[in-house]
Amino acid sequence: MGMSKGFYTLLCAQFLSALADNALLFAAIALLQQLNAPGWHEPLLLQFFVISYIVLAPFVGSFADALPKGRVMFISNAIKFSGGLAMILGMPPLYAYGIVGIGAAAYSPAKYGILTELLPPSKLVSANGWMEGSTVIAIILGAIIGGKMASIDPQAAMIAITGMYLAAAVFNVFIPKLPIDHTLPKKNPLFIISDFYRSFIALWRDPQGQVSLAVTTLFWGAGATLRLVVIAWAAVALSFGLDHATQLTATVALGIALGSVIAARYITLENSVKVLPAGIFMGALVIAMVWVTEWHIAAILLFMIGVLSGFFVVPLNALLQHRGHLLIGAGHSIAVQNFNENLGILVLSGAYTLMVKADLEINHIVVIFGLFVIITMSMINRLYRRQIESAVNS
Repeated sequence: MGMSKGFYTLLCAQFLSALADNALLFAAIALLQQLNAPGWHEPLLLQFFVISYIVLAPFVGSFADALPKGRVMFISNAIKFSGGLAMILGMPPLYAYGIVGIGAAAYSPAKYGILTELLPPSKLVSANGWMEGSTVIAIILGAIIGGKMASIDPQAAMIAITGMYLAAAVFNVFIPKLPIDHTLPKKNPLFIISDFYRSFIALWRDPQGQVSLAVTTLFWGAGATLRLVVIAWAAVALSFGLDHATQLTATVALGIALGSVIAARYITLENSVKVLPAGIFMGALVIAMVWVTEWHIAAILLFMIGVLSGFFVVPLNALLQHRGHLLIGAGHSIAVQNFNENLGILVLSGAYTLMVKADLEINHIVVIFGLFVIITMSMINRLYRRQIESAVNS
């Protein structure tokens, strides 16, 4: 594969940090239960975490581009470490998890932005495949390790997880120091917000940026909501409890990992938009869930949904990074992407919450969800084809 040594150091740091992030959610839930907190505090953890991505989006991209990205990742992991430490020392889990969210929001633009500085464009899809694949493994292992440890001793789990952030920060120290890219001329907050707005508009106006941004926003919003939908659907269709239902969601994550590897192997940056039809087919497979009553078939179906997800999102993620790096700087680009993706998560999970509150049957929700993916992906595909036609005719 011929990746640089710095890339493997980055991969180790990213894996440890993602592993800790995913284990922490379960440890925080266990702590809330131990404190006899109201049940609605548990989903609220995610809101406290995600809100930092949206509020800090204008600033974290500038921060990631203003310093060497390895140092930005070190500072971000230090913030995550302090959030974990605060939870150990008795800070309410919601607030402590919010501190970790601040670190995660600052970490993300540097994590992906550094790829465009470490590697040539020809290696970007492959590098994204490795990054996404290792993140998915961290998600699966984080859920298993976090759930197991937290059920035995939440406090001990928190100490172990905080140690993971510390280990990730150590790896960050050894990431090569690269030249600073797209430094901001001013540090005035109003200038930074207007600069972010210009970056936001520039990426949405760029034809390739627009398609890739729309797809990644849909993917993350739909992916986060699908986990909730699968858990509720498994309870009705398969009579599964939470423990088995979460194992089913892990099959989606395994599928994403395989789809990422296939995309990294066979899809080049130039051909990245050709994977769009896979997203339409994925929506059809989601609808097919309503006829499934056997868990083996459910596991295969969800695995296939994951494979298609990974296959279509990884190349478009790489394309988005490439266009963003050229147009507005890597850090700015990822910050705009994070802003859109987390807004997608809030909107789609919010819509799901409203449907549940309205007492819609879970199979009806699954069909609505699948149709939404099919219609949205078809619209994006049509938009891209129209752009190609206008480019050929002009």
